[in-house]
Amino acid sequence: MEESGTGTAESGADSTVELRKEPMFLHVSAVRDVTGFELSLEFSNGSVKRVDLSNELYGEVFEPLKDAQFFNRVQVNPETGTIEWPNGADFAPEFLYEIGQEIEQVA
Repeated sequence: MEESGTGTAESGADSTVELRKEPMFLHVSAVRDVTGFELSLEFSNGSVKRVDLSNELYGEVFEPLKDAQFFNRVQVNPETGTIEWPNGADFAPEFLYEIGQEIEQVA
């Protein structure tokens, strides 16, 4: 079996091809909870993570988010697939996913 740079593989009758488990594009699908400067975020792959943004609020666009009332105005923008605030501040979903701590799901 020979792999190409695109992640596909030529396969014979007796070979197995693994499917990608993560979606190609990761999106934030919901904000479940806001506590202080921590968010519980649900991602498009089904993961739920607690994301602490208290150390990420630097720079002009993020300065208003240091006010707890303004921070609580966070929403998911369905067009961009991530969280954002009324002043246009946002974070890439991949960054949020990387810094987040997995929350155990109870069925």
